[in-house]
Amino acid sequence: MSSSRRSFSRAGEALRAWQAGQWLVAGLGALATAVAVGVPTDVVPTPLFGRSVPVQWWNYPALALTAVLAGLVLSTYVRPSAASPAASPSAQPPGTVRDGRMGALGGVLSFFAVGCPVCNKLVLVLLGSSGALSYWAPLQPLFAVASVALLAEAALRRLSTQRLCPVVRAPEAGVPGG
Repeated sequence: MSSSRRSFSRAGEALRAWQAGQWLVAGLGALATAVAVGVPTDVVPTPLFGRSVPVQWWNYPALALTAVLAGLVLSTYVRPSAASPAASPSAQPPGTVRDGRMGALGGVLSFFAVGCPVCNKLVLVLLGSSGALSYWAPLQPLFAVASVALLAEAALRRLSTQRLCPVVRAPEAGVPGG
């Protein structure tokens, strides 16, 4: 976790340089994340799913932060239009793949964090319903914090290096020079 790879000022510069398409992807990514995590966990109520244990007050901000940060991370993979000033293409800095994994792990953890503790089949098999309520439910807020922390770190790292290592169009197979 080198300080050259994470910088709030470089992340802010990257966000200020984003174009409408990148913000659109961030918004759509946030919405998709909110639906993908919120609907099956019934934090976003629908007739499709139900919960045995009521939604906790902290589930809502955890879901909102997860959605916003996941949208930002997703949007760092979007290539700006050709008119955008960008640094010349370079090799990816070490850890870029790990940053993506951090974001994915943060998203998965958020699902376990906001989900119903006794509706999770894995938890039920391992701990039973009383264990799920006694042991798993008190750990869920920690999973929410870990999820948000991982997504925030992934977003900060990706945004900090976005101008150093821009997303460029992949060369087309079989086309020389392109």
